[in-house]
Amino acid sequence: MRWIGRGELPREVGVLAVIAFVVALGFGIVAPAIPLFARAFGVGTTAVGLAVSAFAFFRFVSAFSGGSMVERFGERLVLAAGLVIVAVTTGLAGLAGSFPVFLALRAAGGVGSAMFTVAALSLLLRVAPPTHRGRAAATWQGGFILGGIAGPAAGGLLAELSPRLPFFLYAGTLLIAGAVGLALLRTAPTATDPGEGPVTTGPDLDAGPVPLRTAMRSRIYLAALVCNLGVGWVLFGVRNSLVPLYVTEELGRTVAWAGAGLLAGSLAQALGLLRSGRLVDGWGRRPSLILGSSVATASVLILVLPPATGAFLVSMALFGLAASLLGSAPAALVADVSPARGGRVVAVFQMAADLGAIGGPLLAGWLTDVASYQVAFAVTAAVLGAGLVMALALPREEQATVPVASRP
Repeated sequence: MRWIGRGELPREVGVLAVIAFVVALGFGIVAPAIPLFARAFGVGTTAVGLAVSAFAFFRFVSAFSGGSMVERFGERLVLAAGLVIVAVTTGLAGLAGSFPVFLALRAAGGVGSAMFTVAALSLLLRVAPPTHRGRAAATWQGGFILGGIAGPAAGGLLAELSPRLPFFLYAGTLLIAGAVGLALLRTAPTATDPGEGPVTTGPDLDAGPVPLRTAMRSRIYLAALVCNLGVGWVLFGVRNSLVPLYVTEELGRTVAWAGAGLLAGSLAQALGLLRSGRLVDGWGRRPSLILGSSVATASVLILVLPPATGAFLVSMALFGLAASLLGSAPAALVADVSPARGGRVVAVFQMAADLGAIGGPLLAGWLTDVASYQVAFAVTAAVLGAGLVMALALPREEQATVPVASRP
């Protein structure tokens, strides 16, 4: 692959962003139907929650094996296989005749989702040169955001017609995404710096993946893990589970106001993505991570104050802006540490966000029950603050310094 100019991204980044949009669109379509379909089997609220969490749990526990598969078989095949697994299990889930079968198919879908996500992110970071890694991550993230905004609206309407229909439509979109991946994601060469030939600083790009044990000794990689944990904790966990209840019970507003806050955050994140990638690449990983972590921590601390609707909306918008930086800078740091095919290194990075998404709602919900919403939000801010501390401790020289000799 030869670069034409410094402002361009490799073709694979655009293809991956389109696939991310299709996947997020389909997931948004099926999300409103999952609790309705589970309820149709006559199960209780706990079982409905289990149907939602089974996907996330199995996605988390299978991510590391997905990383090993990436290193053995390559990103393209693992990505396509993961999408096919999710497509088949989702389509069959729409045909399920009992709740245990539906639950098992949802769990199997989580395994495929882990394979897709790890493979796609590994490929994205491998093909992007150091000067473009922030922009590549922002482009990829933008595909998910746009799909996530458009999907739920259509999903709610389709679920009204039939709770099975969204499952079939989602399966179809995934098969299309898998076909696109196989057709357009050729075996990608390792990134080169635009117009300057192969990158020569940092680890040897042709020496194979950096061992996970070696990466774990890097402050750069640890900072990326802690920050991604915070992103998963809030963006995929607390924001979706605790915030709607906070709006109705503490603010005394309708669920529509909760939706308005989430939409404000998504729109702010989408707008922030227009510049966040360039900030990460041009201004630097460390200052971008410090800014993103600071704004994110402050946005949640606003919710520790006495309840106010205006403050809530400001908090959601600020966190959306912070998330645009926290979705780009940590990923760029991971690529700096392991620029070759880093399946397991990328898998653990993804697992950090999934762990936050699983553990955040559980701990925050328990703290709300035994104490208050304000205590739950204070602990959430502390998790984000840990990412800020790690960012401040990063060396000012941001290029990864993992020794080549430590590789197998």
